[in-house]
Amino acid sequence: MIVSASYRTDIPAFYGDWFARRWTAGSCQVRSPYGGPPSTVALGPEVVRGLVFWTRNARPFFPVLAGLADQAVPFVVQYTLTGYSRALDRSVPARDHGIAAIRELARRYGPDAVVWRYDPIVLTTVTPRQWHRETVTILAAALAGSVNEVVVSFVEPYRKTARHLATLARTDGIVWRDPVPDEKRAMLEEMAGDVAAHGMRLTLCTQPLLVTEHLPAARCIDSQRLSLVAGRAIEAREKGNRPGCRCAESRDIGRYDTCPHGCVYCYAVDSRNRAVQYQHDHDPRQAAL
Repeated sequence: MIVSASYRTDIPAFYGDWFARRWTAGSCQVRSPYGGPPSTVALGPEVVRGLVFWTRNARPFFPVLAGLADQAVPFVVQYTLTGYSRALDRSVPARDHGIAAIRELARRYGPDAVVWRYDPIVLTTVTPRQWHRETVTILAAALAGSVNEVVVSFVEPYRKTARHLATLARTDGIVWRDPVPDEKRAMLEEMAGDVAAHGMRLTLCTQPLLVTEHLPAARCIDSQRLSLVAGRAIEAREKGNRPGCRCAESRDIGRYDTCPHGCVYCYAVDSRNRAVQYQHDHDPRQAAL
């Protein structure tokens, strides 16, 4: 089994103690976002073939990653780094912090163990098309040699996302727009060329209408990448969680509405204030996040 931790929240940044305790205990409970009783997910080196962590701040999690490496448990860190302003990313660590953390992960575990996510691409009045191209070029130059893949997607107007973006327009005058497909493809072609100059390939996360021969679909839960990290074959069937998703089958152990980063475009948090309170009150000794 491959375990995802987690596209629903940032476990490395905020819930590393909980994860470490559950790993030692050998299981965790996962609450369904649709209600009903929680399910049990087995953990530990005997049952987990690989781990994929999703984060915007891995540094608090470094001791946990070191322990997993000591147990020869392969992992990949999907590390989001965009360089957006505080209006869009309220409490995400600064750009240089993310660059340094990604470099350190690659130094310790190799470039196959970390994937850079420039995700999502949000076009606003303060982050127009040219801003994105310049930012991607700067970040790619800073991360050259540390990563070999950058995963991107354009922001999707999910219910929570659309409401937060509308609030941003009212309170800050920052207006979001959804480019037409041709403009999106042109931007992606530019970005792909810019990152290729630094030894990286650009892949698309679950936006199949934009996939082309030169802009392939991403596999964020990637058994082949985990195999490279492990030095042995890790096999898993493809089983995405939405149309166009090319991820390998996995179990996610996170919980929605628990990440206090405050990213205005987030699909996973309804209220940052409630997420902050949840993180403050959370008991890392409990079985479920």
